[in-house]
Amino acid sequence: MILVSSFLELVQPLSGAMTTPTFSTFLTILTGWVFARRRTVTGAILAADAVGRKHHSSFHRLFAKAEWGLDDLGLIVFRFIEPWLGDGTIMLALDDTLARKRGLKVYGAGMHQDPLISTRRMPRLSWGHSWVVLGLIVRFPCCAEAYFALPILFRLYVNKQTVAKKGGWYRTRPALAVEMMYTLCRACRNRRFHVVADSTYGGQSVLGDLPDNCDLTSRLDLDARLYEAAPERRPGINGRPRKRGTRLPSPRKMLTD
Repeated sequence: MILVSSFLELVQPLSGAMTTPTFSTFLTILTGWVFARRRTVTGAILAADAVGRKHHSSFHRLFAKAEWGLDDLGLIVFRFIEPWLGDGTIMLALDDTLARKRGLKVYGAGMHQDPLISTRRMPRLSWGHSWVVLGLIVRFPCCAEAYFALPILFRLYVNKQTVAKKGGWYRTRPALAVEMMYTLCRACRNRRFHVVADSTYGGQSVLGDLPDNCDLTSRLDLDARLYEAAPERRPGINGRPRKRGTRLPSPRKMLTD
């Protein structure tokens, strides 16, 4: 199967994030993904009629060892969507999602809380990948009454047990979220962003390290203990530096007043 010329022109700018051989393999996988009944690499190879064109391992290595940048690809996709975002503040959605897996040797897989089968009283775990995703909230003229969250940046969260077993550097989901926000905000310093997220990303580790051109709205417990930022340490003062500033009213008190 061959991609139509108009669609090929649409995806051509993505070649800026990868080498020429990698882009050729990427096009084959993309073609197969469009037509495949089962969205796997093997299914994409069959749907693209690429069997025998080259060894099947070269297609599987596209997502493991090929030379291309995931962040670079996401920023190119952002440029695609930017004409529909207007000149004002750009709204972003931030959340994590679980992709269930079966193989015990899948890289980065571990036991994570599954929100689809969990309740408030009974959290349940599933084996798979936990992805932290940053998406653009956009509304297109053809669907003026609907909003879409289009993912552009991703980070794979690896739990402590997997890091201890396989090695590496453990990073929390909020830390991965901050890293993605800086990637986007530094690439678009002339734009203003506003992130919407749940309470997982509303703590001090995120709010205290936001980019200058980014704000965040998150959920808070009504009885949360809030403080101003710690004052700057003046010369000549002994003792441990303060970690918190003046106590602020709780969200419940703010609403009452």
